[in-house]
Amino acid sequence: MEPWLLLILSPFAGSFLGVLADRLPEGRDVLTARSRCAACGHVLGPADLVPILSWAWRRGRCGHCGAAIPLHLPLIEAGAMAGAALALALDPPGGALAGALVLWLLATLALADARHRRLPDVLTAALAVVALSVALAAGHGGAALAGAAIGAGGFWLIRIAYRALRGREGLGMGDVKLMAGIGALHPLADLPLVVALGAGLGLAWALAAHRGRPPAALALPFGSFLCAGSALVLVAGWLAPAL
Repeated sequence: MEPWLLLILSPFAGSFLGVLADRLPEGRDVLTARSRCAACGHVLGPADLVPILSWAWRRGRCGHCGAAIPLHLPLIEAGAMAGAALALALDPPGGALAGALVLWLLATLALADARHRRLPDVLTAALAVVALSVALAAGHGGAALAGAAIGAGGFWLIRIAYRALRGREGLGMGDVKLMAGIGALHPLADLPLVVALGAGLGLAWALAAHRGRPPAALALPFGSFLCAGSALVLVAGWLAPAL
């Protein structure tokens, strides 16, 4: 794909990613259902759906009822464009399009978990497929499969152990499936760093959100922080050869 085309299409991809993150966790139609204002239900027209520009033109508000447009929508559109720009600038393994897809999927999963506390199977599967495809094309399919098995298997064991010790769920199956894709994305040596970054970011969020005293039973969107840790380690790896 031409670089300019990837950049132009990226905010539109981001708009669709926002739809996926909002609708998939609730089991809603992502292909044929019309976009509507969340406050008044008004069907959005073409002028309301231009990524980033419509939000700026409307000053962040619905043109029909004046309700505030959720900020995560323009942010994921801008984030998709930033992800494409990073992938184009750093030329990751598999090429810019594959790198952008990986960052987009991580962002969508992070948003879905943050908003709905769910990691849709179709998105975790897509991440694993893209990661394994890139690894196979580069001749590293075996290492990627091992990383997927170790990532998912390790988190499955943690899930089982926590439930046995505490008598309640502490880690969702969505996180286990997410780690299959993340494990396939990274060299095995990088997986502890990804998990440590995710845990550190989650702890920092909990302390900041609850003024240093998070409740013991806090429901943390751990998948969001794992995705953030994975993206940070990936981009650092892409950047390293250029330094």
